[in-house]
Amino acid sequence: MGRITRRGFVAGTAAALGGLAVAAPAPPASAAGFAARRGGPQERPGRAEAERRDGERDFRGVWLTTVANRDWPSRPGLTAEAQRAELLARLDEALERRLNAVLLHVRPTADALWPSPYEPWSAWLTGEQGRDPGWDPLGTAVEEAHQRGLELHAWFNPYRVATHDDPSRLLPTHPARLHPDWVVTHGGRLQYNPGLPEVRRFVQDAMLDAVRRYDVDGVHFDDYFYPYPVAGQRFDDDAAYARYGADFPDRDAWRRDNIDLLVRETGARIKAVNSRVRFGISPFGVWRNQATDQQGSATTAGVQAYDDLYADTRRWVREGWIDYICPQLYWNIGFAAADYAVLVPWWDTVARGTGVDLYLGEALYKAGAAGQPAAWQDPAELSGHLTLAQDYGTVRGHCFFAAREVAEDRIGAMARVVADHYRPD
Repeated sequence: MGRITRRGFVAGTAAALGGLAVAAPAPPASAAGFAARRGGPQERPGRAEAERRDGERDFRGVWLTTVANRDWPSRPGLTAEAQRAELLARLDEALERRLNAVLLHVRPTADALWPSPYEPWSAWLTGEQGRDPGWDPLGTAVEEAHQRGLELHAWFNPYRVATHDDPSRLLPTHPARLHPDWVVTHGGRLQYNPGLPEVRRFVQDAMLDAVRRYDVDGVHFDDYFYPYPVAGQRFDDDAAYARYGADFPDRDAWRRDNIDLLVRETGARIKAVNSRVRFGISPFGVWRNQATDQQGSATTAGVQAYDDLYADTRRWVREGWIDYICPQLYWNIGFAAADYAVLVPWWDTVARGTGVDLYLGEALYKAGAAGQPAAWQDPAELSGHLTLAQDYGTVRGHCFFAAREVAEDRIGAMARVVADHYRPD
């Protein structure tokens, strides 16, 4: 079984679950209401009660991935006109499916899909890192999304530098070339070291440039903090730990604090620039297994965000450092190691009373895919997720991975979701 996050198309490594080997109908619901909402229920209300409480629409999002040209653009080197046309087609597809938010991957590999003073233009646009594509993809996406009534969330990877391990392939002026001490090679990739305060400040500055320049509705991180474990390899942060880790009981605690600082500081800095912009994170769906921590979920996942990625996702919600959490619940109902029907109530309990909105990440990419178990060959599986979630009042929406599958819809699973749950007003 391949790695159980959505990023398998990029990752050559894998993780394990429970011992498994790693490897136009109608306009969308308006997104204006939920952008400003804060606060949450102290006790779990039913869906109808939750909607009466604030009268707002649910989040209906889609991830639009640029790394490896997965969703857009279809290949590097297209003309500006062709890239723009493909982007607008993706926005129109979201609209046709009655979605109301697009999470656009604008900093996939320490690069930029806007004219950044910090980092080079992305090679996924032109095929050549640093080459001006001749237009402003992020600026265009924001403008065109808003014209369609869609929210546009700018999606960033804080620490990934490259999907390869050869620094010489980066521009000579790339920050990772100018500061080689910032970079760790791990699992065939280059990554910034989260343990360095100067790295944390730099990646925040680079990301916040987009928030200052554009009318984005959100800043979004996914599940990459410290890298996923790779058999036989260790993340070499010895020098940083020796310099900065003396006040911590062990390296794991120090690493978690580094990521906590990134999250807390980024959230505060976003609000200082524009208090309207929402900050959300889409982590790996299992915080900790119950066998590891009694506060964890009744799962047997081979990866735990807290222990393996040093991402204390539960704390971020309980402390209110983010505006929304969108755990990647990429497993079917009844999957023994990580049952969707077990994880939804667990996350509902975590979010209850915090004021942090809970959205659920949905594995549309698995629907009808070769090699996936029988549940994912059933067009009704995904719709069943939304039906189940209706019983949990903190669940304020769903987000689908990814845009290509929204359009292709191999077995009609997305069409079933729309027909069952996203009817016209």
